[in-house]
Amino acid sequence: MFTSVLLAVAAFVIVTTEFLIVGLLPALARDLRIAVATAGQLVTLFAVVVMLCGPFLTAWLANVERKRLFIAILLLFAASNALAALAPNGWVLAVARLLPALALPVFWGTASETAAQIAAPGQGGRAVSRVYLGISGAMLFGIPLGTLASDAIGWRGAFGLLAALSLLIAVLLAACMPTVRARHPVRMADQLQILKSPFFLANVALSVLVFTAMFTGYTYLAEMLEKSVGVAPAQVGWWLMGFGAVGLLGNWLGGLWAGRRPLATTAVFCAVLAVGMVASMALAGGGAWFVLALAVWGIANTALYPVCQIRVMQAATQAQALAGTINVSAANGGIALGALIGGGSISAWGAGNIGYVSGAIALLAALAVAFIRRPAWRR
Repeated sequence: MFTSVLLAVAAFVIVTTEFLIVGLLPALARDLRIAVATAGQLVTLFAVVVMLCGPFLTAWLANVERKRLFIAILLLFAASNALAALAPNGWVLAVARLLPALALPVFWGTASETAAQIAAPGQGGRAVSRVYLGISGAMLFGIPLGTLASDAIGWRGAFGLLAALSLLIAVLLAACMPTVRARHPVRMADQLQILKSPFFLANVALSVLVFTAMFTGYTYLAEMLEKSVGVAPAQVGWWLMGFGAVGLLGNWLGGLWAGRRPLATTAVFCAVLAVGMVASMALAGGGAWFVLALAVWGIANTALYPVCQIRVMQAATQAQALAGTINVSAANGGIALGALIGGGSISAWGAGNIGYVSGAIALLAALAVAFIRRPAWRR
């Protein structure tokens, strides 16, 4: 259990490194004398590198002893965050963002597999969900507090803090984590055989659909809170922290149920997500009822992170690290597509209707589960 907690803290650092830049864009754009839109391409660069390079790097590193691999990843994050803190221009900052983007999908694929591997029998799903607490922690504390810290010590100081924290976690892993080898050394060609499985590919496609639904709404949640609910801009951050806080319950529930019936659990949480999104739109400005609807949205939204990871990993037992990384790549594709659909929806119908669009996609994902059939030998 202690190892999975350490991996959760590592995940906290990794997710904060990925998304903190969103809150720092205006400040670093002014300091480096580049347009905010140009600085925003650093976010796109990160997602594209994760999506395209993750599966191949994970397959290549699949047989590396896990403790050494995780320490190397955290040291890479420490170095890249330090480089970002010292970046004299946008080009150096782009390199500082490229390096962790290469390592992030490798971490998610292998950390999920390792947590399940060292867990007690029947506890694999809960172990993976503990690692995914790092996402909830980053959304709840890391990104908001990092943005606040940047107001006090500057955006360079925020990256410097992340570099120090990455180095600290690397030291803790070196001191406390047991040696964990890959279950069975597998050649890259053998790992890539999972790409011939229709069942596995269907699960990956389902993850794309699920994350499209999640981020069609979540990407523009702040805009919806301001325009439809009337939340003051200065208070939006606290609402987002509350959204992340209730997500801790969703993370626990997802890990509790996904290990037994991952497809059914996906369908249930997608349906709950649709209800929460649609109810949040219908009850905007409705006081306590709106808060309840938003909480339902937050619980289902966060639950689907570990649920999708566990589901895809179970669909490819012979190459789980690669499967987990492919799921992360699929998720990034869904995130990008969701942001695109959400932006188009707001332009066409306004922020007050974004939940109806994302809810419809979530319902479609729930219905799609009925068309995914396990191979006969797995039943």
